[in-house]
Amino acid sequence: MKRAMIAAVTIAISGAAIAQHQPYAGMDTRAIKSLSEQQIDDLKAGRGMGLALAAELNGYPGPSHAIELASELALSPAQVSRLQELFAAMKAETIPIGVTLISQERILNEDFTNRTVTPASLQTTTQGIGATQAALRAAHLKYHLATVEVLTPAQVHRYGELRGYGGNSAPAHQRQH
Repeated sequence: MKRAMIAAVTIAISGAAIAQHQPYAGMDTRAIKSLSEQQIDDLKAGRGMGLALAAELNGYPGPSHAIELASELALSPAQVSRLQELFAAMKAETIPIGVTLISQERILNEDFTNRTVTPASLQTTTQGIGATQAALRAAHLKYHLATVEVLTPAQVHRYGELRGYGGNSAPAHQRQH
């Protein structure tokens, strides 16, 4: 009994040790090693991928989720229409940026795959990727700023409740005193 228990513990520890040393196992088969298929799909579709969490979790709803909650927020037809415009504009702006980011990540991946990466090319490529990531994040955040201007303070507060956020659910300039 004692030996079986020791063997089971040893196997469990060994399995955990192997998993700890192979955190990227399976990622080596990706077309672009640094992006999952889900990330590629999200970038091509203009989805936020958590890029706007600073806004979302601090009382600045995004147009997509506000539209989804239109009835619970008692949005007027004019509000829904404006949010739909914002959402369409956001997609039109973010999809090309996402496609650019995919292309840049592909180039970085190919430079390493082909062993053609140099310190200079690495600097140039990663700076380009960083600039594109910044532009993508700014674009998503910008539409959260625009969305909060469409909603009333009560709707922003209700949005936070519906989404399960505690704390400040409305930006300071919108809070009712």
